[in-house]
Amino acid sequence: MTKVEATRYGDRMVYTVSGFNRGVAQWLRRLPELWLEGEITELRRNEAWASCFVTLKDPQTGATVPVTISRRRLDALGLDLADGERVHVQGRAELYEARGELAFRATTIERFGLGEHLAALERLKRALAAEGLFAAERKRQLPRFPRAVGLLTGVDAAARGDIVTAISTRFPPARLVVAETRVQGPSAPLAIVSSLHALASHPAVDVVIVSRGGGSFDDLLPFSDERVVRAVASCPVPVVSAVGHEQDTPLCDLAADVRASTPTAAARLVVPDLDELTAGLARSREHLGRAVRRIAERDRERIERTSDQLRAAPRLMLERRRSVLTASGGRLRALSPQGTLERGYAIVRAQGRVVRSATAVSPGAQLEVRLADGSLAARVEEVFE
Repeated sequence: MTKVEATRYGDRMVYTVSGFNRGVAQWLRRLPELWLEGEITELRRNEAWASCFVTLKDPQTGATVPVTISRRRLDALGLDLADGERVHVQGRAELYEARGELAFRATTIERFGLGEHLAALERLKRALAAEGLFAAERKRQLPRFPRAVGLLTGVDAAARGDIVTAISTRFPPARLVVAETRVQGPSAPLAIVSSLHALASHPAVDVVIVSRGGGSFDDLLPFSDERVVRAVASCPVPVVSAVGHEQDTPLCDLAADVRASTPTAAARLVVPDLDELTAGLARSREHLGRAVRRIAERDRERIERTSDQLRAAPRLMLERRRSVLTASGGRLRALSPQGTLERGYAIVRAQGRVVRSATAVSPGAQLEVRLADGSLAARVEEVFE
């Protein structure tokens, strides 16, 4: 240890700034290690740095002290710290001589109070997530028209009144099966699990709302209990979680099929709105009426067209047949013997037989010549071959 020397000026002993800082730093190093308690703020960490830097704040007075800790040491602790967490830090005071800045050199950090609970919940959350309890593909659709809605709530809880009022207002025909149970304290997890099983076993219950109003972190801890989370995940009917306020996220929210931000929102999720249904039915009835009228109008027009076609069909058919007969008659007339005769030809018969060759008759034979208009008799004078 280097001794800090002062320079005498008359009756004064004067130290340099660096000497003063070095002396204070040496004196601080003689102090024993101690523990500090405070909240984490301004955590700064970089892979290129040998140390990590944290500001530790007293939540009561707002006083702060800078804390440094080896990056490798912090990584080995595996704390995954976040701002606002309450911790205990072990180490000793030190002075950065170049700037005369006081700091606390930490050797270890431990969560304390709420921080430890948060760490335990985070470990449980990771373990359950690894099992697939929070997987999106496990989530089920809520029934559109449940036969009955199961409601798990605290005894005389305000959340119960909110849900009952919202459901009865939104859909008066809805049936509610209520299970009041303990939702706070050490015995709450088992009570919640038992009530949830009872509701899910009810033959008419198609969906269950797990509800609790707002509260402190400790008040909501039963809904992050592993037994409760597993019961919600394995429930045979869909579960809506309406626990705490919107900013609260107990683990049962992650295991439930649907999370509701408030009990009233849960009521809107599990039953339809009767007024909306009535209005929808009226719109559907109107649409159906218009559709039926359009169909009837199209059918009437189609029948009228068909009727016109049926009335015109015999005339069209006769006209087509007449055209065909006329054409056929023309062809027959063109091909008939009479037609041939009309073109200037004649039919010659001898003894009632048609003469097709000059050699078939002899001079002096009597012939009958048929013309287009009438017949005449003739006698063969001479035969030319």
